[in-house]
Amino acid sequence: MTHTYKVTGMTCSSCEAKVKSSLLMLPNVTEVEVSKEKQSATITMEKHIALSTFQNALDKKYSITAAEHNETAQQAKSWFATYKPILIIFAYITTISIIAGIQHSTFHWMQAMNIFMAGFFLTFSFFKMLDLKGFAESYSMYDIVAKKIKAWGFIYAFIELGLGIAYATNFQPFATNIVTFVVMTISIIGVLQSVLNKRKIQCACLGAVFNLPMSTVTIIEDALMIAMSGIMLITML
Repeated sequence: MTHTYKVTGMTCSSCEAKVKSSLLMLPNVTEVEVSKEKQSATITMEKHIALSTFQNALDKKYSITAAEHNETAQQAKSWFATYKPILIIFAYITTISIIAGIQHSTFHWMQAMNIFMAGFFLTFSFFKMLDLKGFAESYSMYDIVAKKIKAWGFIYAFIELGLGIAYATNFQPFATNIVTFVVMTISIIGVLQSVLNKRKIQCACLGAVFNLPMSTVTIIEDALMIAMSGIMLITML
């Protein structure tokens, strides 16, 4: 069953992440969608849960009350609508990379990949920087390092920024690709665990700006970076 509740006290994306993570920790709760704009939380549960249970799970600054009850789950957004932001970003970066890779009627795939990696890391780090705290909190929900070291979420955003600059300026390409390969390999472990365990959590790939669910799209995204950095490393050997 799915119920929609009114949640007051949320003022930022970080609040959304806190409310969502707190509610998801409750037994029999399978999915939570939180919106600070609508001041609401849509909760899918295996059986009815008392309102007081939700309130006790939240920080005192948040108040949850009954708003709208729907016994059937609301219709899910289409796949395209859900992933529209990330699809558009990838389309832009891919197009620019292809154009940049074409020189004198010859396609230089190494240069194209380098531009793609630069665009990827610079763009994704930008969205993380918009709400660094919110990203760090969302990231700590599934990343194996961020779970143990809270500061890693903050550090990771700057690592992405540094990698983007390094690819854009062609700075120490061998070392840059090694760092990318290692960092993204570590990152994909938590993603795989979450997807395989069917955890309904927010993907932090675009920070806390977009509410993207963790899915195979996230796996493909990380795997693509690992594959590209690996190919570039092999080519340099």
